[in-house]
Amino acid sequence: MKNINSITTLKNITRSKYGLKAFLLGLLISALLFVPVIIENNGVMMYYGDFNVQEIPFYQMIHDALQSGNSSWSSTTDLGSPVLSSYSFYLLGSPFFLLTLLFPSEAVPFLIGPIFILKFALCSFTAYIYLKRYVKNKNLAVAGGLLYAFSGFSIYNIFFFHFHEPMIVFPILLYCVDEFMYNGRKGVVAPAVFASCTLNYYFFAGMAVFTIIYWLLLVFTNNYKLTLKKLLLFLFEVILGVAATAFIVLPTILFISKNPRLSELPEGYSALVYDKPQRYWYIILSFFFPPELAAEPNFTPDVDSDWASVSGWLPLVGMTGVIGYLQLKKRDWIKKLILILVIFALIPVLNSSFQLFNTGIFYARWYYTLVLIMALATIKALENRETDWLRALCFSGLITAFAALFIGLMPEKVYDDYGDYKYTKIGLEDNMPRFWIYVAIALFSLLLFAVIIFKFKNSKRFMTVFTAGICVISLISSTYIVQTGNTLDGGDNAFIRKNLIGASDSVKLTDIKNARSDFYESIDNSAMYLNIPSIQAFHSVVSPYIMMFYKTLGITRDVCSEPDTDLYGLRGLLSCKYLFCDKREKFVDDGKPEMPGWSYLKDIKGYKVYKNENYVPMGFMYDKFITKSELKNIDEELRSEAYLKAMVLSNNDVLKFSKLTGYTESDIQEITKDKTRSKNKYKSKSESFEYGKENYKNDCKKLRENSCSSFKYTKDGFKASIDNKGKDNLLFFSVPYDDGWSAFVNGKKAEIIRSNIGFMSVYIEGEKKSEIEFKYYPPAFRIGIIITIICGIIFVMYVSVLIMVKTKKKKKMR
Repeated sequence: MKNINSITTLKNITRSKYGLKAFLLGLLISALLFVPVIIENNGVMMYYGDFNVQEIPFYQMIHDALQSGNSSWSSTTDLGSPVLSSYSFYLLGSPFFLLTLLFPSEAVPFLIGPIFILKFALCSFTAYIYLKRYVKNKNLAVAGGLLYAFSGFSIYNIFFFHFHEPMIVFPILLYCVDEFMYNGRKGVVAPAVFASCTLNYYFFAGMAVFTIIYWLLLVFTNNYKLTLKKLLLFLFEVILGVAATAFIVLPTILFISKNPRLSELPEGYSALVYDKPQRYWYIILSFFFPPELAAEPNFTPDVDSDWASVSGWLPLVGMTGVIGYLQLKKRDWIKKLILILVIFALIPVLNSSFQLFNTGIFYARWYYTLVLIMALATIKALENRETDWLRALCFSGLITAFAALFIGLMPEKVYDDYGDYKYTKIGLEDNMPRFWIYVAIALFSLLLFAVIIFKFKNSKRFMTVFTAGICVISLISSTYIVQTGNTLDGGDNAFIRKNLIGASDSVKLTDIKNARSDFYESIDNSAMYLNIPSIQAFHSVVSPYIMMFYKTLGITRDVCSEPDTDLYGLRGLLSCKYLFCDKREKFVDDGKPEMPGWSYLKDIKGYKVYKNENYVPMGFMYDKFITKSELKNIDEELRSEAYLKAMVLSNNDVLKFSKLTGYTESDIQEITKDKTRSKNKYKSKSESFEYGKENYKNDCKKLRENSCSSFKYTKDGFKASIDNKGKDNLLFFSVPYDDGWSAFVNGKKAEIIRSNIGFMSVYIEGEKKSEIEFKYYPPAFRIGIIITIICGIIFVMYVSVLIMVKTKKKKKMR
């Protein structure tokens, strides 16, 4: 077949009335779905959970940071984290986010809704682009695009605003792979790979696994005519496309490689069988019923898979089209691919392959790939005259009905906390009304599909009626889910609209932008809405050194930083000056604050604000030092206060700065001696530590007296000043120790010492005023930029050669 220019082909696609139809229908349905919610929330698209507390504040906070020139490090992301590495997963690679940079800050929350509507329309459009190759009737490809765009996976993941970019680009990736292999079109795979990986590196890993399976299956079933030349060119484009993403992916990989969440690899029977039997039901039923709410599994309430993105229902048809296609006698790659993907879904180690074999958390965030193939099978079944729709509907209907009856009517004994029998309830679901509404939607969809099939299948109006049926069911099912989610907020939506959106300039407190705040029992990421530094954060990709630090306190920091009030010592260590208490909560009990040393300051919007009387400014010096080994000998619940009494250093550093720390080689040998072989004679300084609220107050006072006179966050780090009237010392900053930091003391580059497990300090001279500056630059970013530029040059040369070869061929043909 002819090698058609990719730009020309794209123009043809966009000019196609079918492509436009897929886009406009997706736009119409999503507008009807989301506009009422936008109107209800005064112009802002709101949902519940992560959508409200991550997507909206992340968009606005990083938008404002980039517009102000702060593109390297964010002081408002937990205790501080790199911008590039922390937000490449969420938004930095997204063209939709980049589009918001054209608008002022106050417009950003109001852009979320229109962007979401556009995303759904583009999902429908790009799915059509891929599907149209496999059917003669392009209206079927339009319908398939709608099935994909409004599938259970797509609606479930409204909760995660950034999951739809991968859904948009994935069909394009497959389309380009097909174009390369079927039509010999070169120069299309590399840009598709580049776009997929740049948009979201996590989802690209899953796309890569799927595409490998897809490609191998088509090769071994003789659908692709593979030659060595074609294979080498294909691999060249893939490698070039991946390498070109180095500017964003290379710094990110170096950053997340230290994240402890990535350390759990498959092992034992847990790699072969799910530990929760309900999970098998959960997976299977997710393809026969509309999607559940992300945080509230209803059919299998004890599945322990909240936010796992387990959903694959196709509106109107459910699994009927897939079953109908699988029952056809002809064997082909689509059937085999569906079977392979089902096996991958049911075996934990195979499922985890879509997220680089990380089994720490069960996720099914690759199901959109299966959904696209299911949509393909459905429209292929509709085009095939041999499909036995009565049989397929019976199978699909019986499975749906039996699952509904078994779960909805199964008796279950209920016991109290002491194990005593209380009563027997009917139904295994969590929420009975919601369960039966899901069942009703699923059964009504099948009934409507049956009417459409048997009444209109041989009619010229079939495609019109079928497409209308998809639109109607998509709107009914999705509206129910979206409106249910919109009412789960418990008043949070109203609070966010009234007190957080556009309120960053309303908090006028001294040093509010350069000291940290605590948000007690408040909406997650309230501080990000207000654009102020905080010790509270709900964010999955923060500095790994924050996680290491919390681990020493016996806290698993996975997706949230929310230190309990029992760890009041952290407020002094982390330079927390203000506390915001949601007026709907109570920070004061019996006249006393939850933590010592806090006094009421004033009300600001929906918050009561308290001031820390034991506040320690950022940048302070210790008079004692201990090793990591000695820290381990302190009870975990006391370590937050111990961190205020002595700086924790590595064994090497306490010896390196022995003049300050007082440690000797013999001390270290005694500290690290195996206590099972020899009694340790070394008496640690930590043995004299005294704890309690009064000691905490005194410790904070001592540190405050030896702290910086000024501290200010800058666009790429922070600056501080100190008048050290004592001896030489190490100046500590509770800023995460990440690769990429450079420190300067009085203009001279200084060594950064890792201290208190996850933070930084620098050496300063005694009896001297010092100006300290820390600057952050993403590690490997320059190298990544160079690699990207080189790849761009290689790609231009590659395309130029292709054009020259094509031109010569045309001349010879003349």
